[in-house]
Amino acid sequence: MNEKTLYERLGGFDAIATATDEIMKNLMNNPQFARFFSGHSETSIKRLRQLNVEMICALTGGPCFYIGNDMKSIHKGLGISEADWQAHMNHITATLNQFKVPEREQKELLDVLSRVKTDIVEKP
Repeated sequence: MNEKTLYERLGGFDAIATATDEIMKNLMNNPQFARFFSGHSETSIKRLRQLNVEMICALTGGPCFYIGNDMKSIHKGLGISEADWQAHMNHITATLNQFKVPEREQKELLDVLSRVKTDIVEKP
């Protein structure tokens, strides 16, 4: 018998979209991340959200295709630090806990997301 994908175990597209909405809301309300959202229009924020949902969907074995640019290009020049990365991961973990995502799925998702860390973090 085949085990379900991480995408399926997370609850599929709607669950990923709901969690992404919560994470983005928390990031946008955190002064540490204000510089990353400054100057974006409502439409731009919606596109950013959709790209994040599609990326997570694709990375977790779902049926989505991520059509955005690579992580290194997107984040180049933003000056993202290790502290920014850790704070972002803390927001993700808090949201996963809020939605009662089991520990195994949390660990797997954080491991998947951590694979792109070297393309995102520019400062120690």
